[in-house]
Amino acid sequence: MDNRLLDMLVCPICKGPLELLRQGAERELVCHADRLAFPIRDGIPVMLENEARTYDAAAEAQAQKAAEVAAAVASMTSAAEKSNSAPA
Repeated sequence: MDNRLLDMLVCPICKGPLELLRQGAERELVCHADRLAFPIRDGIPVMLENEARTYDAAAEAQAQKAAEVAAAVASMTSAAEKSNSAPA
């Protein structure tokens, strides 16, 4: 998304600033004041209240941390399985 466009966009509810969040291929515009995340579909921000999801920064950070731990455990498990199956 163009930074100039992002600078012009505001929350449609409170008119406050929005933050662009990227999680993999998914992108959203977040209003921290209203705790709403507006989706971006095909490069177009969907600035409708009924299309937004509730955003809780603490819960999002905790979920991200849990996903990172799960990925690390899966990677270690895979590496251990490979070393155990190697011929001696």
